Amino acid sequence: MTDAPPDDLTRMTFLEHLEELRKRLLWSVIAVAAGFFLSWWKAQDLFRIAQKPILEVLPAGTKLAYTNLTEPFMLYLNIALIAGIFLASPVILYQVWLFVAPGLYRHEKRWVVPFVFFAALSFCGGGWFGYAVAFPMVAQFLVTMGADFTPVLKIDDYLSILSKILLGMGLVFQTPIVIVFFVRIGVVTEKWLLQKFRYAVLVIFLIAALITPTPDIPTQCAFALPMIALYLLGIFLAWIVGKRKKTEPAV
Repeated sequence: MTDAPPDDLTRMTFLEHLEELRKRLLWSVIAVAAGFFLSWWKAQDLFRIAQKPILEVLPAGTKLAYTNLTEPFMLYLNIALIAGIFLASPVILYQVWLFVAPGLYRHEKRWVVPFVFFAALSFCGGGWFGYAVAFPMVAQFLVTMGADFTPVLKIDDYLSILSKILLGMGLVFQTPIVIVFFVRIGVVTEKWLLQKFRYAVLVIFLIAALITPTPDIPTQCAFALPMIALYLLGIFLAWIVGKRKKTEPAV
C-alpha cells in the first residue's frame, strides 16, 4: 500500500488541539452524566448486585455497615456514577476516536465502528471479569485472612475496592485494542512487541500490583495472567490486521 497523499491528513494547530480536547471531554462528561441519571433510579438494586461477591464469603447473616449518616446516600451516588461510566463507555470511546482521527489517514478513519464497538465491549467485559472472577478471589482471600475476627465492613471501603477492580480491569481489557491501533498506524510492530515481551511482563505485574488491593502472589497472578494473555492476543490480532493491510489496494 502506498502512502496517502499529503492532503489526506487534517492539520491542526496546538490551540485547535486544545479546543478539540475540551470539546471531547465535554461530550464525555455529558454522556457520563446521562448514564449517572439513568443508573440513579436503580442504584439500590445495582448495589445489591455489587455486594453479592462479598456476602457469599462472609458469615451467614453478616451485612455491610456504615458509621456516618451520609454514607448510604454517597454510596448510591458513587454506584450510579460507576454504572454511568460503563453505560457511557461507547460515547467516551467515540470521543477518543474523534480526538485522534485528525491524525489518521482517510482509509484508517473507516475503523471507527469496529474500534468503538470492540473497545466498549472489551471495557464492559473487563468490568464483568473483575466482578465475576477477580474480585471474588480478592474477597475470599481477605475474609479468610480475617477469619479470627468479627467482620465489620464499611460500605464506602467496600465500594472503593470494588470500583478500583471494575474500572481497572475495564481499562486492562483495552490492551488488545490499543496494540492493534498502534500497530495499524505504524507506531510499533508485532515483532518489536514480541521482542519486548519480558519487559511487558514486568510492567504487567507492576500494574497488577497497583490495581490489586492485596499483596499476595496468587491474587496478583490472577490479575497478571489475563493481562499477559491479552497482550499476546493483541499481538496476534495485530498480525492478522497487518496481513490484511498488505493485501489492501492502494488508496
